[in-house]
Amino acid sequence: AHEGMGTRNPQDVLREVFGYPEFRPYQREAVELVCAGRSVLVVLPTGGGKSLVYQVPALVREGVALVFSPLIALMKDQVDQLRAVGVRAAFLNSTLSSGARDAICAQASRGALDLLYVAPEGFFTERSQSFFASLRVSLIAVDEAHCISEWGHEFRPEYRRLAEVFDRFPKSARMALTATATPAVQDDICAQLA
Repeated sequence: AHEGMGTRNPQDVLREVFGYPEFRPYQREAVELVCAGRSVLVVLPTGGGKSLVYQVPALVREGVALVFSPLIALMKDQVDQLRAVGVRAAFLNSTLSSGARDAICAQASRGALDLLYVAPEGFFTERSQSFFASLRVSLIAVDEAHCISEWGHEFRPEYRRLAEVFDRFPKSARMALTATATPAVQDDICAQLA
C-alpha cells in the first residue's frame, strides 16, 4: 500500500498513517530537517513522541530506515504497533531464528520494508555486511543515543562503532535520539557520530 511514498509530506503521513492531527513541539522541526537530509540530535522526554520523529521521515523518504536500539522488548512493541497501522516494519535481533532472520533480510533487500530495527551488535558481524550493503537506506536513526557516551550511565561499547554505519551510507539522513542527556552527553553524542 505504501508504494512511492517519497512524494508524501510529513503532515499527511502523521495524519493518515499515525492518526495525529498535528506535530507536537519540536517534532515538526526535527522531521523537516531529517526529510531534507540533515543530521539531527533529538532530545525529547519519554512520551514526547520521539519515535514519530524517525517513523514519519521513514515513510516520506525512499528506501528503508535503519533504527538502532538496544531495547529488544521495545523493538518488538514498536514493530507490532507499526504493522497494526499498515507500516512495513521488522526487527533483527538475537530473539529471531535464522529462518526468520533470512526472511526479513530478503524482504529488506527487495525494498519491501519501510523500517528495520537493528540491535547495534548485530550490524558488525561479517554475515551482516553484505546484507546491509544491499539496502537502499533512506535514514539511519540511533535511538537511546546516550548509550554512545562514556559520560553517561548506560554506556555500551558497541554503540561507539555506529559512526561506521553513518560512514557506510553517506547519502542517508541521520539522527540520534534520546530522552535524557546532559549538555556534556549531548556534545559527546554529536562528536561520536560526527
